[in-house]
Amino acid sequence: MQKTIVSIVGARPNFMKLAPVDAALNTRGGFRHLIVHTGQHYDYEMSKVFFEELAIPEPHHHLDVGSGPHGEQTGKALTAIERVLMAVKPALVLVYGDVNSTLAGALAAVKLHIPVGHVEAGFRSFDLSMPEEVNRKVADCVSDWLFTSHPVCDENLVREGAPRDRIFMVGDTLIDSLQSALGRIRALDTPARMGLRDGEYVVVTLHRPSNVDDRQSLAAIIAALGEAARTIPIVFPVHPRTRARLREWFPDAFAGESGKGGGPMLTDPLGYTQFIRLILGSRAVLTDSGGVQRETSFLGVPCLTLRETTELTYTTIEGTNRLIGKRPDAIADSIRAALAGGRPAVRPIAGFDGHAADRIAAILAERL
Repeated sequence: MQKTIVSIVGARPNFMKLAPVDAALNTRGGFRHLIVHTGQHYDYEMSKVFFEELAIPEPHHHLDVGSGPHGEQTGKALTAIERVLMAVKPALVLVYGDVNSTLAGALAAVKLHIPVGHVEAGFRSFDLSMPEEVNRKVADCVSDWLFTSHPVCDENLVREGAPRDRIFMVGDTLIDSLQSALGRIRALDTPARMGLRDGEYVVVTLHRPSNVDDRQSLAAIIAALGEAARTIPIVFPVHPRTRARLREWFPDAFAGESGKGGGPMLTDPLGYTQFIRLILGSRAVLTDSGGVQRETSFLGVPCLTLRETTELTYTTIEGTNRLIGKRPDAIADSIRAALAGGRPAVRPIAGFDGHAADRIAAILAERL
């Protein structure tokens, strides 16, 4: 008899983590895997394109939660997810990462006495001012299955009192997706179509509230990017949240042509394969994204993280990642250093082997 597993996703970072898990569960058989999309991210560039590019089936349930303040968005998602779970009665609910949909899915399931599996358990920035840190800690506390991406995550969970028999170090499903698509990605001509040459531009991503919802912080980052764009083209795929703040506070900040005395080249958000191809050809990446920190570490692209803390501490030790904060002088100095240096050698990183989802499916087949 098939066991029903429900995966709950809702935002761009979730979809790359879901794709290999869905494929592994369907390949192994014995499972009925249902996908619930909360609609936390709903723009084509932030949602639908990922399902198309990663061959994820259409969600079985789309909840259309939309955007809003954290409490409102989480509450709407929790209410809608609860209705689905009461109707489906799954054997297990899988949640991914650390977005509001992750928290809502974990809470809805545990209150209905449905076991919860958290894919990407154990990440810790130790900074409770980050909404994501709250989400991931609560999700871990109520989860029965803690699927971790790296031994550091296991250590964090054990330190917090999680039983060892609930912790499974399976690897990173985000990297599973990247490895499976890498051949297609390398064949793309994304930089050339933007007028860029491989190795001669910098990529920026920016979306965290601590950076874009704080006018002073955003002003400092903009100043540093404007200065850097005088020496090298900077391409900036703009998250909808960030674009709204730029239009509100700094509508003229990015006038001009990147790399020729103007500001960065702003684009709409890119699909998964196009975005990774842009990173692959870049000289360096400036970001506040957790996913990008891992992707650059796997690809061997220097990553400068515009944060004071990271939940991905191992990337600063084993990968290419460096925390630089958001002071204009620190950003400018870090960009200059990255441009002066070459690409670091790519080192094998625990959990980056492309088989994390297969391990999750095998564990569930054996133990569920």
